[in-house]
Amino acid sequence: MAYVIQDSCISCGACEPECPVEAISAGDDKYVIDAEKCIDCGACANVCPVDAPQPE
Repeated sequence: MAYVIQDSCISCGACEPECPVEAISAGDDKYVIDAEKCIDCGACANVCPVDAPQPE
């Protein structure tokens, strides 16, 4: 099950470099996770200051 970034995202960018499969990218108003690439490792959630990445 992939992670998704909730609306609480503040676009700080902390999550993007932590993703081992490069599934995270900047979207229009928040970062987004490509569900096809996400391996459900939780690395993004571990560094997010507002707990925006959550399991889908």
